[in-house]
Amino acid sequence: MEKLLKISRIIDALNEIIGRITSWLVLVMVIIGGWNVIGRYLGRLIGSNLSSNAYIEAQWYIFSLIFFFAAAYALKHNEHVRVDVFYSKWNPRRKAFIEIFGAIFFLIPFCILVIFYSWETIVNSWSIWENSPDPDGLPRYPIKTTIIISFALLILQGISQIIKNLAIIKGYLNPQEESGND
Repeated sequence: MEKLLKISRIIDALNEIIGRITSWLVLVMVIIGGWNVIGRYLGRLIGSNLSSNAYIEAQWYIFSLIFFFAAAYALKHNEHVRVDVFYSKWNPRRKAFIEIFGAIFFLIPFCILVIFYSWETIVNSWSIWENSPDPDGLPRYPIKTTIIISFALLILQGISQIIKNLAIIKGYLNPQEESGND
């Protein structure tokens, strides 16, 4: 079990680093959005175009990065959406069983399906070096690749959660330690 917990800690550390870096993208997105608005109005005043579709698409892409890469981070910190009608009243062992069940039968299969069904689209995007159809638009193939990367990270975090919950069930890990990953 110690070897598995070590693997879990490595996965957790990876997603922690990615999550913290991703959080800074919110600031970058706001700055780009602010410049885009200011540039549009200032450009009208001075008669020069200070904005472009590239800025708008950059905002979309950064938002996508935040959404995709924050998913595994949110799962690690137990911040994902959950209906707590019953769950909040259950003991740690029962919660651990439910978490394992959910990860094995819902989370991981869903992630595998997303990767499977997006693979061909992403490969095609790379093969044609897909770009935005908009003037000054950005390349589409790099942002599409983040679909596979983010869902792979989510699978890894799901595996980490399974390991930690198995450790809780077997008494190797205190539930407070598992949830205290902040």
